[in-house]
Amino acid sequence: MAAKSILGGWALFTLFLSLRILQRERWGMAMVSALVNERSVVIFSKNSCCMCHTIKTLIGSFGANPTVYELDEHPKGHLIEKELKGLGCKPSVPAVFIGQKLIGGANEIMTLHLQGQLVPLLLRANAIWV
Repeated sequence: MAAKSILGGWALFTLFLSLRILQRERWGMAMVSALVNERSVVIFSKNSCCMCHTIKTLIGSFGANPTVYELDEHPKGHLIEKELKGLGCKPSVPAVFIGQKLIGGANEIMTLHLQGQLVPLLLRANAIWV
């Protein structure tokens, strides 16, 4: 009977851990959604990242004023970074959201720019005006 109790306790402990992990994952997604919600352009960045600086400069050069979150300065930066990786951002920064939609990182932004699609995207998101 004792073995059954121990196994039952282990199962409960495993369930508890699974729920805690799920809560943390949901919290991470909720945090990213809250930071992106109702903003035209959001860039998740790190001060030490030269590509982040390049993307912030490029988007700003069109007159956009992006909301920038420096993950190396944010108290929950490591959790946000983990969530961005889970969304497919590799590397995790820069991660650019335009019109509350994840566009991607430096490669995606530069590709849109070279194809002449970045400015129209910023216009549709009301991030810039003509």
